[in-house]
Amino acid sequence: MSANFENKKVVVSEIEGLAKDAKSIVLVDYRGLTVAQATELRNNVRTAGGTYKVYKNRLMKIAFDNLGIEFPASDFEGTTAVLFHSTDEVAPAKIALDGSKKFNNNLKLKSGYVNGKYFDVNEITALANIPSREVLVAQLLGMLTNPMRSLAVAVSEIAKKNA
Repeated sequence: MSANFENKKVVVSEIEGLAKDAKSIVLVDYRGLTVAQATELRNNVRTAGGTYKVYKNRLMKIAFDNLGIEFPASDFEGTTAVLFHSTDEVAPAKIALDGSKKFNNNLKLKSGYVNGKYFDVNEITALANIPSREVLVAQLLGMLTNPMRSLAVAVSEIAKKNA
């Protein structure tokens, strides 16, 4: 076997390893990004605990097919980068959508695979627009404490009126 073939097998196994551990996989088209923008995107993904990689489309398709992860062939046309995250389902989609807005649509979402389910570009965009866990918890706590707060204010007003 040639050294090139062995190198490709190593890359495919690397992709498989990242994909096996990932809760979220997002494919993006990075055509038009400058080196500085791509570096910023990579750093944002790394800071969030994820991985941003650029592989050959064919090798990604082979690796995903080996794992039973079905992406349409059209997702592997043109320039394709992949964002992996092993613990957060939403982070890669959020980072990609934020990057798309920040970089004047030079970064385009293609699709994703989240918790064993294929997401098209619209579903990935909807996922990215979900508030963070901290925001959702704060909203829930606000909703739960609001009736108590209203009751306390009403009792306080009654006490002031009677005093």
